[in-house]
Amino acid sequence: MTHELLTIGRISVDIYPNDIGVDLEDVTSFGKYLGGSPSNVAVAAARHGRRAAVISRTGADAFGNYLHRELRKFSVDDSFVSADAEYPTAVTFCAIKPPDDFPLYFYGRFPTAPDLQIKAGDLDLDAIRSAGIFWSTVTGLCQEPSREAHAGAHGARPRTGLRKGQFTILDLDYRPMFWSSEAEARAEVAKILPHVTVAIGNERECAVAVGEGTPDQQADKLLAAGVEIAVIKLGADGVMAKTLTERVVSAPVAVETVNGLGAGDSFGGAFCHGLLAGWPLVRILDYANAAGAIVASRLSCADAMPTPEEVTSLLVAHGRLVPQDMTDVATL
Repeated sequence: MTHELLTIGRISVDIYPNDIGVDLEDVTSFGKYLGGSPSNVAVAAARHGRRAAVISRTGADAFGNYLHRELRKFSVDDSFVSADAEYPTAVTFCAIKPPDDFPLYFYGRFPTAPDLQIKAGDLDLDAIRSAGIFWSTVTGLCQEPSREAHAGAHGARPRTGLRKGQFTILDLDYRPMFWSSEAEARAEVAKILPHVTVAIGNERECAVAVGEGTPDQQADKLLAAGVEIAVIKLGADGVMAKTLTERVVSAPVAVETVNGLGAGDSFGGAFCHGLLAGWPLVRILDYANAAGAIVASRLSCADAMPTPEEVTSLLVAHGRLVPQDMTDVATL
């Protein structure tokens, strides 16, 4: 099977409180969910009808079994998710304090985690080459052997070898607790950017990747590195996408925030869906913005990923244009 979206990197069990608006020490009950940004992005794309898969590793434990079960439940191919006999499945706790306070607590990631033990020799390079979109994150570059595996994956998929309708996306996803310094992260990003056609990040993440500047200056730096589409998230001002010939901005879709942690992953999966469908860039941004807003208004991440019908309904409710055929699926 040729995958329309193939992601690589983090997978974990998210332990989210059922008690909203309190510190973690005051929470009395929790829910258990599939987590990890690249895995959530695959789930989000699958909700839009895309053939998605994840390259990752779990522990050889009950939580690992749970994550396999959840991926299959969401129609995501788990055949590239293997078990690591040494390290346990990573677990992430958070507190949920709307509208903008969602502290994360990572367990089972120090000194390493199973998904950072992906090795270059483990990769199915044919699957990586043939995927419509290959999605990786900066976090996957933070240590070996994952760093070498990411380099090998991108090396097997050079920009010059992509056919029409294929994209290679780097989620700039900088998390300082996984790095010794911003300089180290910037150096590793610089090695991967020559293979990337789309880069997505907020202003802070872009500053780590290519240096300080206005959003337009950061986008221009990414384009100068060879990226074809630079997507800069602007927080309360929405999101901007820039190419060598086009600059578009999508205003945010207002919702009441419950948990903002999964919004970016929902945005990513919907963005991939729009790219594969061949929509105009402004339509892709509006659609992805709405998809992200829906998840921000819900408690969980993977389980909260919206369907195309839900995204369309929200766009219509806010007076936004929608792609004429939401069921359009590009043939790769």
